Amino acid sequence: MRAEGCPENAQVSILLCADQRMRSLNRLWRGVDAPTDVLAFAQAEGREKAFSLTRQQPGSPVLLGDVVISVQTAAGQAKSLGTTLAEELQFLVAHGILHLLGWSDITPTRRRCMLARQKRILKGK
Repeated sequence: MRAEGCPENAQVSILLCADQRMRSLNRLWRGVDAPTDVLAFAQAEGREKAFSLTRQQPGSPVLLGDVVISVQTAAGQAKSLGTTLAEELQFLVAHGILHLLGWSDITPTRRRCMLARQKRILKGK
């Protein structure tokens, strides 16, 4: 969040769940009857609106939104990628937070940009 310039009073809620719960959430909110790795539920759409929440209540914690991650799906992805579960979870948390801040991966070009940003953030750049 610091890498994206989030104010100090910005907070994110993170829920780690199993595939069954993620499938229910994905079906309810996206109409997709299958588990996914990460879902993000923003309190306000887009970076400027999200940051405006933090300016409305200076010093008070402001929730940017919720990030939900399926640990089962993350574990499977980590195994297939040859990484650790911890690394995959870090990647998915970064991905979810970027969605809360208005990043989109809806097109191939946007996805490449978003993934490149995630990698830079995780490398500390």
